[in-house]
Amino acid sequence: MGLNEYHIVTRWRVPGTVEEAAEILADATDLPRWWPSVYIAAEELRPGDDNGIGREIALYTKGWLPYTLRWQFRVSESDYPHGFALESWGDLVGRGEWSLKQDGGCVDITYDWRLRAEKPLLRWLSLILHPVFAANHRWAMARGEESLRLELARRSAGEPESLPPPPGPTGWRTYILHPLTATTVLVIVASLVSISIFL
Repeated sequence: MGLNEYHIVTRWRVPGTVEEAAEILADATDLPRWWPSVYIAAEELRPGDDNGIGREIALYTKGWLPYTLRWQFRVSESDYPHGFALESWGDLVGRGEWSLKQDGGCVDITYDWRLRAEKPLLRWLSLILHPVFAANHRWAMARGEESLRLELARRSAGEPESLPPPPGPTGWRTYILHPLTATTVLVIVASLVSISIFL
C-alpha cells in the first residue's frame, strides 16, 4: 500500500430499520443538511438508472483538520436497501462499499473505504501525517453516525424541532483551542515550508 493510500472500515449501529437508513444514505444531495460537519456542498451531475446505478455526485467536504476536498463519485453497484458501492475520483480516488443489516431494532452499517489521496497536500504529507489523516477520516465518520442517529430520530419524532441540530463544521476557534489540532496545523505548515525550501 502506498503512503497516500488508505483502507478504513467504519462500523455504525443506529436505531431504526434498514429501509429508513438506506433512504437517508442514498440521497447524497441531502448530505449537507443532515451531516453538515463534513459535507459543505453536494450536487448531482447525473441521475443514474432506476436503481441509482450510474448516478454521479460532486462533493465539497471537510473534516476536523483545516483543509477541504473536492471529489466526485459514481454509484457502481446497488443492492438497495442493503447497500451500494461507489467509485470516486478527484481529491479522493478509490472505492467505497456501504452495507446495511437489520439486527433487531437497530441497523448495523459498515463502510469499507479503499482510497488514494490525490490532493497535493495529502499526497505530499502522507509520509509523516498518515495516521493524522486517517484519524481525520475517523472523526468525520463518527460525526456521521451521530448525525444519522439524529436524522432518524427527527424523521420519527412527532415534534422534530425539539431535537438538537446535527453537529456543525469545525472552525478556526476549534483549531486554536484544541491542542492536538493546533499542533497538527503547525506540523502541516512547517512541513510545507520545508518542502518549499527543497523544491
